[in-house]
Amino acid sequence: MLAHQLPQIARANGIDICYEIFGDPAAEPLLLIMGLGAQMIHWDDDFCRQLAARGFRVIRFDNRDIGKSSHFSGGKRLTAFELLKQRFLKIPVASTYRLIDMAKDTVGLMDVLGIKSAHLVGASMGGMIAQEIALSFPQRVRSLTSIMSTTGNPKIPPPTREAAAVLMAPPPRTKEEYFERFAKTWKVLRVGSFPEDEALDPARAARTYERGLNPAGVARQLRAVLASGSRKERLRHVRIPTLVIHGTVDPLVHPDGGKDTAASISGAKLLMIEGMGHALPIPMWPQIIDAIDKHAHGAAAKAA
Repeated sequence: MLAHQLPQIARANGIDICYEIFGDPAAEPLLLIMGLGAQMIHWDDDFCRQLAARGFRVIRFDNRDIGKSSHFSGGKRLTAFELLKQRFLKIPVASTYRLIDMAKDTVGLMDVLGIKSAHLVGASMGGMIAQEIALSFPQRVRSLTSIMSTTGNPKIPPPTREAAAVLMAPPPRTKEEYFERFAKTWKVLRVGSFPEDEALDPARAARTYERGLNPAGVARQLRAVLASGSRKERLRHVRIPTLVIHGTVDPLVHPDGGKDTAASISGAKLLMIEGMGHALPIPMWPQIIDAIDKHAHGAAAKAA
């Protein structure tokens, strides 16, 4: 049986961060950074176990303002008017914090766990946070894997209308409404039929609901992404082994976002996964896990 450390709370960067560890304490440390409004459990337990079985000490955690980590206050729901002002008039979005603060949370958690450097795997907003760590704290990063993410380049095409509607929808008012929304959201984001995942959706929704929702926190996270601007020019200076994974049918972060990330980082490898949307569906795990495994262990071997 692989070692498994149950969820705990760490005090890092002045806030509480809930984290959980899978795998051998002596194995290569691999931090999984989740996306906008998504708790750490969106890195599925079995996904984490499979990565741990490849020789990694896998750490997942709740970002600030989500799950069991510290919740902030202030900030309003983003309006379409603000988005238009940002896109066309270049008027910045106001935010309580930015991606650099979330990057410092991650580095602070590594400090608490005594991890000098780790392999970073970020999904969506988590990819943006991982990129920010690679830019601001390069000595802490052994390898970078950016999944279904982007550079913040405003020239990347926007989400599809359906995906944007999911992102901007008002929060559900009841538990039943939340369950319905959860199923609908993932149907839109996965693009297509994934029966294995659909069968697990009710249990995943229940677990997320039980850990606690924070709609205002999701709004603050979205503001943090938009207020942080483009990393494209800065990413040219990154010299960390980088893998970019993106789905060919991603409705939320356009596939060009992944291509732009890979093009912006010197020597980055790009893996486009056919038929993958803005999700990590079970049938695509083998391809994703193999790619992360090969990339991270390859970077570790070169550094040794």
